Amino acid sequence: MSDSSILTAERREKVGTRASREVRSAGRIPASLQADGNSPHVDISIDEREFLAFRRQHVNLYDIDVDGDLSSAIVRELQWDAFGDNIIHVEFRRVQRGVEIESVVALSTAGQANGVVNLLVSQIAIRSIPSKIPDGLVISVKGLEEGTHLTAAEIEMPEGVSLAIDGETEVVTISGMKEEVEESTAAAAEGEEGAEPAAGDDAEDAGGDGGDAGGDSDG
Repeated sequence: MSDSSILTAERREKVGTRASREVRSAGRIPASLQADGNSPHVDISIDEREFLAFRRQHVNLYDIDVDGDLSSAIVRELQWDAFGDNIIHVEFRRVQRGVEIESVVALSTAGQANGVVNLLVSQIAIRSIPSKIPDGLVISVKGLEEGTHLTAAEIEMPEGVSLAIDGETEVVTISGMKEEVEESTAAAAEGEEGAEPAAGDDAEDAGGDGGDAGGDSDG
C-alpha cells in the first residue's frame, strides 16, 4: 500500500456503449468521478497502462487530474468484462485527505484449520483515512478446531484502521472435516439405496390391488 499518485484523466463528452468501446480501443478505460457536496459528477477516461501500473503498486488514493483540476479519490467500484480479464469501467469516489471515511475491503483467510473453514463474509466495512485503506484483510485460521467461531473483533487490523461493523459479528466458523462430511453423505446415499426395494414392493402391492379393483369394475 502506497500513498497518493497523480492519475491524468480526460473528460468524456459522449457516454454509452459505442462511445465506451471507442475509448477502450484507444487504450483508455471509461471512468467517472462521483459528485459530492462541492463538485459535480464527471465522466472521464484514464490511461489503462498507467492505472494498472498503480494497481500493481497497491495505490489506493489517487489525485485525479482533470484539465489541471486535482480531485483526491479512491476506487469505489471496478467493472470487469464477462471473463474477468479486463476492466471496462472505474467509478471513483471523491474523498478528503486526512479525513476518515468508511469503505469496504475484501476479507480472506490464511492457514490450515483442523476442519472445514466457512468464510461467512467476503467483504468487511472499515474506517480509516483514505491513504491507510488496505488492499484487504486476512484472518488466521491456523490450527483452529471444529466448532470454532471467529468474530470481526478477532481480525488483526493495520495501524490506523478500525472496524465499521459490530465486533461481535461472526465472520468465520470451522465445521467438521471434509472426510467426515463425505462419509456422512455416502452413508445417507447407501440408506436411500437400501430403501428402494421396499418402495418397489409397495408399488407392486399397490399395482396388484389396482388390478383387482379393475377386474371388479369390468365385472
